[in-house]
Amino acid sequence: MTEAIQFGSRTINFRLEYSDRKSLGITVTPEMEVLVKAPVATSVEKVKEKIKKKAPWIIKQQSFFLSFLPKTPKRKYISGETYLYLGRQYRLLVQIREHESVKLRGKFIEVTAKEKSRAKSLLQDWYLQHATSKFHTIAAPIIDKFRKYKVAPGSIVLRNMPTRWGSCTPQGKIILNPELIKAPKGCIEYVIIHELCHLIHHDHTQKFIDLQTKEMKDWERWKMKLEKLLA
Repeated sequence: MTEAIQFGSRTINFRLEYSDRKSLGITVTPEMEVLVKAPVATSVEKVKEKIKKKAPWIIKQQSFFLSFLPKTPKRKYISGETYLYLGRQYRLLVQIREHESVKLRGKFIEVTAKEKSRAKSLLQDWYLQHATSKFHTIAAPIIDKFRKYKVAPGSIVLRNMPTRWGSCTPQGKIILNPELIKAPKGCIEYVIIHELCHLIHHDHTQKFIDLQTKEMKDWERWKMKLEKLLA
């Protein structure tokens, strides 16, 4: 069942499930949904009291996941638009010629295409190629650092994800959103470190936050930078 509480000016919606358990558990998902699992005999009023007590933590977790929500505006892939690459802005220049290519030249990303409708796919392929290369280069030394914890990802793969910058499977596969190639190197390192920490601590507990802080002291700065830059 779906319930809600009011915390100040904010409404916190949550999904309540009853099960054969002894204690009440609250989880905030990467989609910013609040899930509550409670013992069968627990009243809705008691659940709401618990939610109110945990409201600051819930809001903090939702804000935390908000930084993983890509917000890049829809593009038309025409000359004059601005595009990001590794945190820097470039102006798109589309030229119509027989030989197709994408190149960085000064403050421009030059796309040479046989026809205008090809500009989008050419630029997307260029981003994907650079993301594949750069992500593995950036991740390599970080993965080496995490070997002291006796963990290493089974693989790093790229996948378009509408609401996530990265994720980690139970089998240890790290998935990165290729859109990250538009962010500065520090932001990419932050997401990689975040997912590597999940190989040790699966939930966003205080131990997880402590480990992330140990491996990247200024992670909050890069989290905010990622949120603002691609907003």
